[in-house]
Amino acid sequence: MTVAPDVLVVGGGPAGASTACALARAGVRVAVLDRARFPRAKPCAEYLSPQASRVLAAMGVLDALEGSGAAQLAGMVVRAPNGARIRGRFLAGHGFRAYRDRGLSLPRVTLDATLLDAARAAGAVVHEGLRVVDLARDGAGRVVGAVALDDRGARREIGARVTVGADGLNSVVARRLGVSRRWPWPRRVALVAHFRGVAGMTEFGEMHVARDGYVGMADVGHGLVNVAAVFPRRVARDIAAERGAFLDAWLARQPELGARFAGAHRVEPVRAVGPFASHARRAWAPGALLVGDAADFFDPFTGEGIYCALRGGELAAHHARIALEASSPRDADAALDAYDRARRREFRGKWTVERVIGAVVAHAPLINRAARCCEAYPAMGDLLVGVAGDFVPARAVMRPGFLLTLFLRPLPAARAATPA
Repeated sequence: MTVAPDVLVVGGGPAGASTACALARAGVRVAVLDRARFPRAKPCAEYLSPQASRVLAAMGVLDALEGSGAAQLAGMVVRAPNGARIRGRFLAGHGFRAYRDRGLSLPRVTLDATLLDAARAAGAVVHEGLRVVDLARDGAGRVVGAVALDDRGARREIGARVTVGADGLNSVVARRLGVSRRWPWPRRVALVAHFRGVAGMTEFGEMHVARDGYVGMADVGHGLVNVAAVFPRRVARDIAAERGAFLDAWLARQPELGARFAGAHRVEPVRAVGPFASHARRAWAPGALLVGDAADFFDPFTGEGIYCALRGGELAAHHARIALEASSPRDADAALDAYDRARRREFRGKWTVERVIGAVVAHAPLINRAARCCEAYPAMGDLLVGVAGDFVPARAVMRPGFLLTLFLRPLPAARAATPA
């Protein structure tokens, strides 16, 4: 790395690739560091909301991803413990339209490599196999780059005027900045694997909520189904003993799923990720900012993390450019602070919905009632799924009238009789 970059991006996943691509296209010297070598697998629900396609198109990869064999999802179905279902289509009668009428679902091994290649093609310099272990600072404590170790353990210090932490849930950058925090609730862990031969899969993604966890399932193309099961952290000791056996046994016990998995088989080891519910008390510090899961990760139920990473990368790139053009460190810091405020404006409504959904999913009577209501009033399911799809504004489901209907108002007698 003979010429120091203007911006150093730590992490080559969707958030880092989006940031680097936007910066490089604007003529900024940008370098990306990632400890992995791509292509690499990543435990994830592997779902991209319909609105994520807008950012993919801006990066120049949408056509390639749609043509790669990715599955296209028409909507989502959520099954509550009582058997009632919330069913929503992305293309519905509520009047809101996304960039695409369908979501995409494909393996991260394909998605991440494609996004990182787009950043390279735009002019970003990508360094794989470099693990960032610390931040470099000047005499005033301002971040001026990062310290990394290569595959042989050799230490390298890379300078930059702005450093972007896009290094995921357990971000080293966030910890070194001293801004990383954990929400006390919910504390959940996930087990993720690809299966073949799962019966009954359709063009809808699925969420199945049980009293001791929930599982998301979606076709990801080429005959594979992504299965991402989430459990309270209290069962982590049982999971640690044997992830595969734990997941197989749990799926077999579910009344709705046991028969569907009877002829299925896992094609890879089960990967674990978590605990969730982390956030940064602010997404910037002098000389640095955070994007994607490094800045905030609450709960995977709504499954829109990749969109937030991609959109957050666009915001980060815009404000990093302003910081680079600043005439003083104070003005540069003002630009980074403005990024944090812009990010909060962009995602605040969705964060509120995430927390409400997290509470509902954790309490069977609430999710049972919500599902029965959406069976009675299907348009409510379309709105909820549209919010999760990132194109219906959160205010559409946070109105008092919507919430009262969802949780309190009497349901039509025929619908209220759904068997528990």
